[in-house]
Amino acid sequence: MTATMITQTPTASRTVTRRIARVAWAANALFWAAFAVLEGINHGALAYTLAAVFLIAPDLTFLVAARDSARTAPGQLPPRAVPYYNTAHRALIPLALMALYTFTPIEWAPAFAALCGWMAHISADRAFGYGLRTKEGFQRD
Repeated sequence: MTATMITQTPTASRTVTRRIARVAWAANALFWAAFAVLEGINHGALAYTLAAVFLIAPDLTFLVAARDSARTAPGQLPPRAVPYYNTAHRALIPLALMALYTFTPIEWAPAFAALCGWMAHISADRAFGYGLRTKEGFQRD
């Protein structure tokens, strides 16, 4: 090692890795949002509508425990809503459904548009730093 080499602390390399991941998630969000729009253009208003609904639907899981929100700390999701929130925000679920859609004889484009909207939502959340929650309702690191 030479004196001119810059040493990185584990914290600095972790920060760089997180930034790269967030940029990748942002690109992924743009891709899926564009794909949802393309499906809407190609297949009409129902495809647009379902893509828009699934773009916001994962955050509607907050409503499961809306009356509990007065007893939570700022930034905390009520613990009762955490399983629903985490399930709706796992990227593997819409990806698995897309694969299933691709390899089955089902041909209903609005369903695929909805899955694209769902993936766009999850990807945008990750790009902005929102991930899955702990069982207590706080953001995971």
